[in-house]
Amino acid sequence: MWRFLWRATRGYRLRPWRSPYLRWRIETYWGIPAETIGFRAFWRFCLAHGRELLRFLRWADRMAARR
Repeated sequence: MWRFLWRATRGYRLRPWRSPYLRWRIETYWGIPAETIGFRAFWRFCLAHGRELLRFLRWADRMAARR
């Protein structure tokens, strides 16, 4: 799980809300336009969808273990 987060935030670890990859994921799955995602919107999103995010991270971890 942490491995995925480490890779997904590469280059943006201290400011994940600027990560093009994370912005794209949020836009694709929840419909929030990527250009509107800033510090506050990112953390508000994380708080609101924390359970879903954890479920996704667990799934990503299982998929990585299958390789």
